[in-house]
Amino acid sequence: MKDFTDRVAVITGAGSGIGRALAIELAGRGARLAISDVDAVAVADTAAHCEKAGAQAKGYQLDVSDRAAVTAHAEEVVAEFGRVNLVVNNAGVALMANVEDMSYEDMEWIVGINFWGVVHGTKAFLPHLIASGDGHLVNISSVFGFVGVPTQSAYNATKFAVRGFTEALRQEMLLGKRRVGVSCVHPGGIRTNIARDARAPESSTSQQRATDFSRIARTTPEQAARTILRGVERRRARILIGPDAYVFDAMPRVLGASYQRLNTLAMTVARRFGVSLGGL
Repeated sequence: MKDFTDRVAVITGAGSGIGRALAIELAGRGARLAISDVDAVAVADTAAHCEKAGAQAKGYQLDVSDRAAVTAHAEEVVAEFGRVNLVVNNAGVALMANVEDMSYEDMEWIVGINFWGVVHGTKAFLPHLIASGDGHLVNISSVFGFVGVPTQSAYNATKFAVRGFTEALRQEMLLGKRRVGVSCVHPGGIRTNIARDARAPESSTSQQRATDFSRIARTTPEQAARTILRGVERRRARILIGPDAYVFDAMPRVLGASYQRLNTLAMTVARRFGVSLGGL
């Protein structure tokens, strides 16, 4: 996909962060936008910004963990816009907890959004991407889809799953000679609200998490959006965002399983200085 003019783009989690930045960037490139978020007010604000840029944009309230709702959303978007060319399954949440302390309810919550949300969006829109004759699917994983990190086991599980699911799907599209590009995105530290809004132990306040995360998050959502779209234009299988993403990608390649010792040491030092990683 070399040109986004008049292309219909579907983006989940577009009320803030990378999703919002992607919508606004695509609006400036002439795309037509069907954007969604669980927060109806936030996504309506994003849609308004896109319309100011001259784009056709419609905001939808959507819980991506609800399979029936996502399936109905896909049909509604096609009825409204006529086709779908680009889908970005971006909606995601974070959970900070040790395995022994984690509740099943919290685990089901994060899996429902981070993994099942991607599956629901993929399954609902894939037939329409195939029918477009020039479609592209983007699923958002994380650098925590490369390495396991203490207190991030549930988040790791979802992001590793997104990576495996997306990489397998890309190969299926190639084998089936489908004209659908598939990309898996691995952002490093992006300046979004994911750490602030994470579910975490009571001892960790949202403001503390946001402050700690801002110390390591060096990439803006706008930079991330441009990197993702450049990857779509080049039909990249894997899109890394931020210099830290390249470090995380290299760690298991270079160090093998011994990267875990390095992570443990880093976490020990971070705790000594009262810093938490939040979600990447």
